[in-house]
Amino acid sequence: MADLDVGDVAPQFDLPRDGGGSLSLASLRGKPVVLYFYPQDDTTSCTNEAIGFSQLKPEFEKAGAVVIGLSPDSVKKHDKFKAKYDLAVDLVADEERKVIEAYHLWVEKTMYGRKYMGVERATFLIGKDGRLARIWRQVRVKGHAEEVLAAVRAL
Repeated sequence: MADLDVGDVAPQFDLPRDGGGSLSLASLRGKPVVLYFYPQDDTTSCTNEAIGFSQLKPEFEKAGAVVIGLSPDSVKKHDKFKAKYDLAVDLVADEERKVIEAYHLWVEKTMYGRKYMGVERATFLIGKDGRLARIWRQVRVKGHAEEVLAAVRAL
């Protein structure tokens, strides 16, 4: 299975979202979309990343972009996570990992010498045309939201 590259058409999705309903990539065509994948709600790095994107949401909106966080957690967990940290970004639930796998982010990880499968932290900037404009793999959270915002502004 070939990895995704800049210029590829972004894999489509239509997933349940926080607060009810669903969110599809097709419905956002014509706007830049920041799609960030994270392993789990309410863990330190995932929380810091969500807060970073939430704090910059007004700036992303000024640039015309939509920010979406995606994890395999349930909508119910997303709702609790958003409420607990007053998050402003949209969160979608990929409990079956179909989108995570379409973006090649279900990977073998190692923690304390133990190997397991999990979600690689990554961000995809999808251009107005539905193609991948930038890709960040194995993201380090500190300063990441700011870096992504700069890339959105450069589109």
